[in-house]
Amino acid sequence: MTKPTRARMRSLLLLGSLLAALPVLPALAADAPALDTGPGPQLRAGSLMLIPAPANVQRGNGAGITVGAGTVLHAEGEAAQRVAAQFADLLTRSGGPRLTVANGKVAAAKGGSIRFQIVPTFRDSGEGYTLESTAQGVLVQAGNETGLFYGATTLAQLATGGSNGVLPAVQIQDAPRFSWRGFMLDSARHFQSLDEIKRVLDAMAAHKLNTFHWHLTDDQGWRMEIKRYPKLTGVGSCRLPAGDGGIDPVSGKEHPYCGFYTQDQIREVIAYAAALHIQVIPEIDVPGHATAAIAAYPELGTINTPLKPLSEWGVFPNLFNVEDGTVTFLENVLEEVIALFPARYVHVGGDEAVKDQWEASKQVQQRMRALGIKDEMAMQSHIIKRLETFLEEHDRRLIGWDEILEGGLPPQATVMSWRGTEGGLAAASAGHDVVMSPVSHLYLDYLQTASPNEPPGRPTQVNLAKLYNYEPVPAELAADKRGHILGLQANMFTEHTRTYARLQHNLFPRLAAVAETGWSAPEHRDFRDFLARLPSQLQRYRAWGLAYAQTPFEVGVAYTDDRAANTVTVSLANPLGYEVRYSSDGKPVTAQSPLYQQPLTSTLPATVQAAAFYQGQPLAAKPTVASYTTQSLLSRHSEELRSCVGEKGLVLRLEDDGPREGARAVFTVDIFQPCWRWPQAQFDGIGSVEVRAGRIPYYFQLAHDEPKRRFEKARSAHGEMLIRRGDCTGKVLAQVPLQAQTDADGFVTLRAALPKGTSGTGDLCINFTGDTRPAMWVLDEVTLR
Repeated sequence: MTKPTRARMRSLLLLGSLLAALPVLPALAADAPALDTGPGPQLRAGSLMLIPAPANVQRGNGAGITVGAGTVLHAEGEAAQRVAAQFADLLTRSGGPRLTVANGKVAAAKGGSIRFQIVPTFRDSGEGYTLESTAQGVLVQAGNETGLFYGATTLAQLATGGSNGVLPAVQIQDAPRFSWRGFMLDSARHFQSLDEIKRVLDAMAAHKLNTFHWHLTDDQGWRMEIKRYPKLTGVGSCRLPAGDGGIDPVSGKEHPYCGFYTQDQIREVIAYAAALHIQVIPEIDVPGHATAAIAAYPELGTINTPLKPLSEWGVFPNLFNVEDGTVTFLENVLEEVIALFPARYVHVGGDEAVKDQWEASKQVQQRMRALGIKDEMAMQSHIIKRLETFLEEHDRRLIGWDEILEGGLPPQATVMSWRGTEGGLAAASAGHDVVMSPVSHLYLDYLQTASPNEPPGRPTQVNLAKLYNYEPVPAELAADKRGHILGLQANMFTEHTRTYARLQHNLFPRLAAVAETGWSAPEHRDFRDFLARLPSQLQRYRAWGLAYAQTPFEVGVAYTDDRAANTVTVSLANPLGYEVRYSSDGKPVTAQSPLYQQPLTSTLPATVQAAAFYQGQPLAAKPTVASYTTQSLLSRHSEELRSCVGEKGLVLRLEDDGPREGARAVFTVDIFQPCWRWPQAQFDGIGSVEVRAGRIPYYFQLAHDEPKRRFEKARSAHGEMLIRRGDCTGKVLAQVPLQAQTDADGFVTLRAALPKGTSGTGDLCINFTGDTRPAMWVLDEVTLR
């Protein structure tokens, strides 16, 4: 939109000056289903405030030492000393005291001692460790530096998160369930600084995650310096953001979005990760998601049309061509990748490679006939096999998304199963190693609650419970094949994640659940117990300065109103099942406020404040505030509405295209069909509908999903706003012609008179006609008058 004025901010004024400093949650629609409530926290007997839960815990009698300024750290050998220094750093960052590492043999210490020791004959040569805490001190042992590091991580948790340094008397024997406990970060669509990458790695290590999958190339940007092909970053690392975001507000000139990592910077990240016992897996996507590379070197493409990286999302049709020269190019790129990344695996993508261009290309078809390849899927497999051979020759293993199964798979290839568990099941059954990463459970770009305070993204939820309860090993997988499941990985694609603050919101606390699912055996995983341990982890997050999501710890609000009685009935719930306390008299919500037990009915105007608590401590930074007046109940924002076509649509939470820097308004819109439904609107005494709408760029490429779009035919030059009862197929009650341009603030206010005699209760449907691309209508607010 053309101006930074944002209508969404106006809702804050409804609360009055007394509550202006508190966050506002617009209430859910009046017919909203009952608020989802989690099972609630319940600490299991013997549990420690640790995430992930260890394999074996034997509680002793009494307490161990209190970790304080007088506590001495001892470490034998350089490796153990490195771990001790890392422990001291993590302890301080987590809110504990600052300790120093002593050299030499263990000596008596007034504050007790902590000893780190690598034992060559330790029974576990992998990532396992033991930790013994007594009144005399702590001994952490492992067979190598990695295991000792994880023991130190556990000890840092025991000494922080509300324990005040008081350690329990305990013996812990621990080792991970899976060897691959991963997280993928997309730096291609939105770019993160070196410091931000390092902070993510710090948090991964503190959760015992050991694999960082770095998504470095895509249609929207090529982020890795390749010295042999400088245009990959010279051309492919910049794109022009859509709309106002691509314009400098001062000069009015184009302001591209750019960024890439030099090879020296990549080495720096790899070394930083290695010190944290994290392997870095690079991804170079082939043969799809290739627009940025083809823009840099057009001869790599399948069509003659010049390309450039775009600020559009979805599935692009642009593929690398199938010529020997292009495969040689990819091998040359991989040669530099291999020289940089010491990890055994190299990820080659293979996903979402729509074959339309190959099917239409005479050159590709001729090449397929010359090779005796029957179809396009087999052609992709041919390229993947060539790259797999190249990687094997360089002592590397190929890994790719589960589409690489189609058309045949090289025997040594590893499959990352993202479209569900089926691909992983098939691959493991055929003897391939597998990393489970299904979009249904492990994609962190999906929102985690129904709160309107969630950032832009896909409203389909991957909430904490769904993620935690995911089981990576399919029950139907034969017992002798289960060893092929290497582990699991959470993925963070960043179409809607343009800031580091938003990235932190999406990752935490969900990465804590990923960590426990990957580390702890099923018999040691209990979601209610996890919820009881989570507040201690949140305290550590705060000490780290980590901006974790507040939304899982907010209080959700639903309501029904009785206009005739001038009352509103409010229901409250925390989505995780933590206890809710509330205030309806303007007083602050505290642990002594009334416990919510049943819906609250109040005469209008009414304001309810609510907060979730655990053991007397509030879980969110600020309480939820919901305010209702006779007038406010006649309005709905887009996040309170639904799609008229239900599951047939594709609903997204999209942000405005401007301003270039700073906060932007967020709108909920169905990009398959621009329609919104107000469920069970009350029409008695209503004469008109007023809609505040705006236009933002339409920035989606959806390949074979394109036919699912439905734009109702326009009746006039610029289309109309149609008002119906029921859904988007019902009788039109009113229509208003749309204007060519919005007002100066980027919005228009449209008023439609309803037919006389319109009354009763029913769904109200609002639809915009016409195919308005490259722009699209978004609805900010609808009001009944």
